[in-house]
Amino acid sequence: MALIEVRALKKTFVHMGRQLDVLRGIDIDIDQGEVVAFVGPSGAGKSTFLHCIGTLDLPSSGSIRLAGDELTGLSGAKLASIRNKTIGFVFQFHHLLPEFNALENVMMPGLIQGRTRREMEEPAQKLLHEVGLAARITHRPGELSGGEQQRVALARALVLSPKLLLADEPTGNLDTATSGSMHELFFQMNKTRGTTIIVVTHNLVFAESMPRIVAMRDGAIEKDTRTTPREEVLSSGAPHVGPVSTPEADAAPS
Repeated sequence: MALIEVRALKKTFVHMGRQLDVLRGIDIDIDQGEVVAFVGPSGAGKSTFLHCIGTLDLPSSGSIRLAGDELTGLSGAKLASIRNKTIGFVFQFHHLLPEFNALENVMMPGLIQGRTRREMEEPAQKLLHEVGLAARITHRPGELSGGEQQRVALARALVLSPKLLLADEPTGNLDTATSGSMHELFFQMNKTRGTTIIVVTHNLVFAESMPRIVAMRDGAIEKDTRTTPREEVLSSGAPHVGPVSTPEADAAPS
């Protein structure tokens, strides 16, 4: 069953009187429980596409349906509500709040939603344990390594059990070993939680370990490849392939 249905999606910017067509009519379906990598050169439109389906940016035209609901045309307040309840985000920069510890950072989406600290503490602690940070929950971001900070960001993105996790270059600032560990976590979370995951990445080793790879170029989908049969992905989750990052992949041009 499709979680995301995108039809004729276009995004146009005007810069210094010149029209820039960043997305040129994207059509794609992404099923519940899929793990999908979006790859392509800089300027291909990958991050813009991610921001549009994540309701962080508005398309110029076209349709985006998330869990059967049409997103285009909704008010900013309605989009913010959908974003907070349904979508988790992990970016290249972790965006943790420096004055709060790891546990408080993970609880934050729920607290913003109006839930109590008592309600949020248990799921936040559980997630920090799942990402290997049970002993670091009282540490502030400045006391954590880059990889640990990204693990906190991943836990924060998942604390409200979103249907969709969007990750934009989530390991772009991490060393090779830490990147490989983070890659494992994405597969683990998909398999144990059934979360649909879409990752924009230049790390080709990470991308090629995924069951589906969508290559973009010049604002359009150039190729859509499934490396694992769709039925297998939907029935058993993403394959636990143990991706390992390489220096060559990390050095891929951005």
